[in-house]
Amino acid sequence: MNSVNRVSPTGHESPASTMHMTRVPRSSVVTYRDDGVLARGMGVLVAGQLPPLPPAIAGAFVTGVMLFLGVAGADGPAVFAPAVALMLAGPGSSHQHDGRLDWLVPPILRLTEYGFIACVGFAWEVPRLLVLALLGAVLFHHYDVVYRCRQHVYPPAWLASAGLGWEGRMLLIAMGALLGVVTAVFVLAALYLIALFFWESVTCWLAAPRSGVEAADLGGQD
Repeated sequence: MNSVNRVSPTGHESPASTMHMTRVPRSSVVTYRDDGVLARGMGVLVAGQLPPLPPAIAGAFVTGVMLFLGVAGADGPAVFAPAVALMLAGPGSSHQHDGRLDWLVPPILRLTEYGFIACVGFAWEVPRLLVLALLGAVLFHHYDVVYRCRQHVYPPAWLASAGLGWEGRMLLIAMGALLGVVTAVFVLAALYLIALFFWESVTCWLAAPRSGVEAADLGGQD
């Protein structure tokens, strides 16, 4: 049983609350989504009234179909998959994600993003090391965010925007395909995201109270 203390409903802070680096997110599942500015903006339009799971599944399905129909070439239907995924899954970003199966939304978004990046990179014959570097940067970021939330060392609100969000990264790769500069986009995106995510993660963890993190680790083992 996890004995880590949290903020009580009465508003009194517990000892573990000293580890909060930023405002506590309204839902860890929402944080795991890694929405960028565009997805969050679309969520504002529906004011949390759209259940997030069905549109996320629809976005993943449509992306998969478009990737199957054609990836290479500026006229391939896959270049429009990020826009479609954004329009479908983006509005669900403002929901509380408190449904029984809403925890599935982040993995579905991860599958959509990773699959799109990998398929475009390999179809356009981007060097495999570049594809792995870009995917590795995003994977590191997502793992880091999940682990931080478990330790109550939350990432700053601006990080998802600076990291472009899942939809922004997909749109950037699609733009590179439309302009015929996919390899250059992979290089720039990989360098930028590696530098951003690594720097922010290191500085955040160094600033976190070490005793509090250790207490959270011990509490999670109870």
